[in-house]
Amino acid sequence: MKNRFMGAAFAVGFVMLPAQAQELPPVEIYQQMLEMNKQVGWVAFRNFDGKQWIYFTPLVTLHCRLSEIRYSINSNDLDQTFPVPACNKALPFSLPSDMGVDTIAIALPLGTAETISVQVTLYGDKRDNQIMTYHPCKNVRDASCAVLLEDSSVN
Repeated sequence: MKNRFMGAAFAVGFVMLPAQAQELPPVEIYQQMLEMNKQVGWVAFRNFDGKQWIYFTPLVTLHCRLSEIRYSINSNDLDQTFPVPACNKALPFSLPSDMGVDTIAIALPLGTAETISVQVTLYGDKRDNQIMTYHPCKNVRDASCAVLLEDSSVN
């Protein structure tokens, strides 16, 4: 996991060794990571084991600066929230290895979600919050994938 952290941090020009992590990386780093992941998916769909899974992993790894993840299935209502794990400042992009699948994903009956709309709020971010809408990729079998449908701002 350390290599993933270092790779993500290097990609946006910020490197911090876990032993040095007394303060969180600046909110701008998290904003850049959200922007970089927008096209490939803040979430990912997967049909597996007779269920439709929606993984929030790309967002949950940003948990140290996330104050809220709101989402809705097949609408833009944003009527549900996904829990944000507690932050470990020493490893701000890592999740504890003992976390269950319910801390990174939701399971629905197959074919339930045609779309998912997602909005995140970062601590210390004064910008308008975007709503991203994704749909499952076609013909990917049990691979995890999402396609961006729209991007809008909320005032």
